[in-house]
Amino acid sequence: MTTALITHPDCLLHLTGPGHYERPERLIRILAALEPLTELVRHQAQEASLEQLMLAHDPLFVNRLLAAIPREGFASLDPDTIASPRSGRAALLAAGAAVMAVDLVMKGEANNAFCATRPPGHHAMSATAMGFCLFNNAAIAARHLLRHHGLNRVAILDFDVHHGNGTQEIFFDDPHVFYGSSHQSPLYPGTGFAIEKGVGNVVNVPLPPVSGSKEFRQAWQEGIGPALRNFAPEFLIISAGFDAHRLDPLANLAVETEDFYWATGLLLDVAREYSKGRLVSILEGGYDLDALAESALAHVKALLAS
Repeated sequence: MTTALITHPDCLLHLTGPGHYERPERLIRILAALEPLTELVRHQAQEASLEQLMLAHDPLFVNRLLAAIPREGFASLDPDTIASPRSGRAALLAAGAAVMAVDLVMKGEANNAFCATRPPGHHAMSATAMGFCLFNNAAIAARHLLRHHGLNRVAILDFDVHHGNGTQEIFFDDPHVFYGSSHQSPLYPGTGFAIEKGVGNVVNVPLPPVSGSKEFRQAWQEGIGPALRNFAPEFLIISAGFDAHRLDPLANLAVETEDFYWATGLLLDVAREYSKGRLVSILEGGYDLDALAESALAHVKALLAS
């Protein structure tokens, strides 16, 4: 089985300033951990087009955000979301990597793929950048599958510790996209309650602080899994955040590294059953560098083992 790794060195040039958790070292550590995996087929990301960005985002927002990228220094897009001169290029590459990944899998050139890029995306709403996120990479890829490849049912599965409010907002009324998320609650961004169901296409499983492996696995096996199978997705996209790890400084769950391997395997089983094995994973959060590198490595090893 072939797993593609899609990244670009310019994703390291998105600078967020001293002390910011979403920093280049995150990607440096992940790529170093994956370096020994010679069986990965490596690809260099290309920038998403404006038309591709507008599959998930309001055109005025896209133009406004790109115009807000500073020529020098830093610009605050919101209190947590910082842009620097190369942030626009990095954001275009992160979105473009997601599009490239689904294209590779749809063409049969890879069985699955992992996008090791930054900035992350799942908090970016249709017309708002927030929570370290500029463009919603997973949402752009999903819409590309629907519009360009003619699929009818795409699932986005999000195990980041923070609820993907942007992804949910973009697809809340879209029956062609299933969104399933486990996340700590209460926690930023304050969304993701179980009562938020969209048009029956949204399943949220909020987890109280200090929840660990048992609760995390139960959320995916019993809380999200049955609805996902009932949706019968033609393609799976994972918003792969690793900040539910017990060592992460921005949350209070107690998930272990091996739980990410397990969750990846569970979703690969669904992909084999309903989606011809077609699955793409996109990096989201994870802020303890050791835990992030170990968890991403476990995740990719599960992709390779599929």
